[in-house]
Amino acid sequence: MRFLPAERFFAFIIITIALADLTLITVRGIAVDSLGYAVPAFGALALIGGGQYYRVHRGEERIALALIASGLFIIFTLVASVFNYMLLPITAVPGDVLLAHVDALFGYKWPEAVAFVAEWPAFSRTLYYVYFSSLPQLAFVVLLLGFSGKADALWHFLLTGVLGVAGCIAIWFAFPNFGPSTLFVLSPDLLSRIELGVTPQYGEELLRLSRDGPTYISPANVLGLIGFPSFHTVMACMSVVFLARFRWIFPFALCLNAIMVPAILVHGGHHLSDVVGGIAMFAVAYLLGGKLVARLAQPDGPMRHPEVTAPPAVK
Repeated sequence: MRFLPAERFFAFIIITIALADLTLITVRGIAVDSLGYAVPAFGALALIGGGQYYRVHRGEERIALALIASGLFIIFTLVASVFNYMLLPITAVPGDVLLAHVDALFGYKWPEAVAFVAEWPAFSRTLYYVYFSSLPQLAFVVLLLGFSGKADALWHFLLTGVLGVAGCIAIWFAFPNFGPSTLFVLSPDLLSRIELGVTPQYGEELLRLSRDGPTYISPANVLGLIGFPSFHTVMACMSVVFLARFRWIFPFALCLNAIMVPAILVHGGHHLSDVVGGIAMFAVAYLLGGKLVARLAQPDGPMRHPEVTAPPAVK
């Protein structure tokens, strides 16, 4: 098997988080849906194995890069989501009241935003689907950068995501918050006119988890715990910025993720402050990720690989 230094570096991050997950799960005696995690994990390993086949036996480096990066990306999302759950329960008082007061200073109130969108059913349904497009967008970017042979951009993208996740989790752990769905009660009439991505029941479950902690973890029912800063916003920024390298897709990505902002606020059950914090977090992660890629790509650095070029034509 042959791995690029960048792939080994990313795998090291994954293994470190996975070991922390296993240690905390064992110490705390939390039940885990082993089969639920094994299926996507084995699928990811199959992608990595396929990438190795194309690299070692076929010499198709672009295909190898896309498949291996996709497999590593899937495993990272699994171990990172479990680690976030391991930080529960939260003993500090959630900061949602403060964030709601900050939003009010700018004239924003989540129930009013929900009521406004509910008046436009087609728009509301569009926002609903846009909100849940974030992870598919990231997967698309990984594949596109990989198949295009843009190795440095691909690892800048993935490291931006890693740093963004780490930053969001760190801030959330120091300043826990779960979104306005845990503060406001929406009327039955309003709820009958809109299908929210984050429902009142979702908010109740977040509060229960924050108080009692998890007893069973499964990818089938894992919840997004972090309110501020919004990682959904980080993901939207990642898609736009890295797809700017492709003129044919960039206008669509820009429009889609512009609509993502109201989708995050309404269907994601986020404060306006969460979105602002997410943009700031992306900017920091993007800059640090770029510096890290540049450092690791130096001749004496642990990660050095040129942009992948297309194989020469066979005559």
